[in-house]
Amino acid sequence: MDDVLLKTVGISKEFSGVRVLNRISVEIRKGSILGIIGENGAGKSTFIKILSGTYAPTEGQLHFEGREIRHMTAEAAERLGISTIPQEFNLIHDLNVRENIFLGRELRKGGVFLDKAAMRRKTKELLDELRTTVDPEEKIQNLSVAGKQMVEIAKAVVNRSKLLIMDEPTTVLTQKEVDVLFALMRRLKEKGTAIVYISHKLKEVKQICDEIMVLRDGEFISRDPAAALDEPEMARRMVGREMSQMFPNKLAPKSDVVLAVHALSVPGSVHDVSFELRQGEILGFAGLVGAGRTELAEAIIGIRRKTAGDISISGRSVQIRSPRDAVRHRIAYLSEDRQGSGILTGFSVTNNVTLVSLEKYGRVITNRRRETERADHYAKVFNIKTASLKTRLEFLSGGNQQKVALGKGLDPDPSIFIFDEPTRGIDVNAKSEIYAFVHKLVQTGISCILISSDL
Repeated sequence: MDDVLLKTVGISKEFSGVRVLNRISVEIRKGSILGIIGENGAGKSTFIKILSGTYAPTEGQLHFEGREIRHMTAEAAERLGISTIPQEFNLIHDLNVRENIFLGRELRKGGVFLDKAAMRRKTKELLDELRTTVDPEEKIQNLSVAGKQMVEIAKAVVNRSKLLIMDEPTTVLTQKEVDVLFALMRRLKEKGTAIVYISHKLKEVKQICDEIMVLRDGEFISRDPAAALDEPEMARRMVGREMSQMFPNKLAPKSDVVLAVHALSVPGSVHDVSFELRQGEILGFAGLVGAGRTELAEAIIGIRRKTAGDISISGRSVQIRSPRDAVRHRIAYLSEDRQGSGILTGFSVTNNVTLVSLEKYGRVITNRRRETERADHYAKVFNIKTASLKTRLEFLSGGNQQKVALGKGLDPDPSIFIFDEPTRGIDVNAKSEIYAFVHKLVQTGISCILISSDL
């Protein structure tokens, strides 16, 4: 068919003999938005990495515009007009916004000198189209998580692509920013761009997509018009069973105050904030992206400098100047920027789990057996899907990476656990598992702060 832009025939992928994607055949049409949903580990990210040339398939064929592509690479995909907005940021922090957007495809005067003015102008146009106030000359390291996401989107659409792949693009965006992105997607669709859209936000998938494809455990389950599916049915197909209870029952906290924050201020983001956290309590922090929730948490654990304020633990004033101090005072923190500051993707599951608590396993010589036993314990507690505890985290799905980060936070035996967007970028079943985990923590007397945009 003339409108078929990309077609896969029996695409499969194996890692270390473990098949994570099994004979997926799909057609993607010009001017359409195909949603792909599934649990963490279902094969969604693996599939799109094959489409974009990051992974080579173990078997199967890939056709683009009617021609078989035998050796798809990232460079070949870009030449064909395939762009990707990745789930985890792929930006260079020391470069500014403009330099990141045009990295490797710089505009030049006369084919020799960099045309910085033209790139600055084009960057401003892209950011204006996304209705963001991000400065083209600002360094990436100074941007918020939402600002970085907008740069990723601008980087992907700077060259009008034939196929745009979006992997969880809205997880850190406000509703206003989501509306702007969806309006842009509809304009691209009208111009003939095909879009593959991956999200765990089922309401958004139904709202923006023409068709929805479901993957489960690497297998194709179904493909239907979005209008034919409601959210409960989408969830059922993803997990293969009914989702009966999303949230556990609430527990009444004790009256003992375990953490008291008084008049805390952080330059430019938090002013005069006070609160108390009781034993066995889940205290929720709501607010828009950029409201200061993350900055407040980072000030409590010593990542950010505070200009004023006092912190007390169980009635005793403490000084927390670094994350090491926070760990010593039995405070754990799960970062919202999972790959930026939560885990080390080049390390194994075991090495990530024990990263903060390594002293427990020996000051001079690490007791590898105890370390492995502990990692295995968390793998079972959180149902972490991995071929081996030696597997590097870069080969795990986003949801399984998040579960490893939870194990890392829990291993030092905290009495206070701060969760910053713990369900960002994970599926409905994994969300339920994390809520159940938090519930179990408070049952044991641990007190939790839950920062979330998922009201």
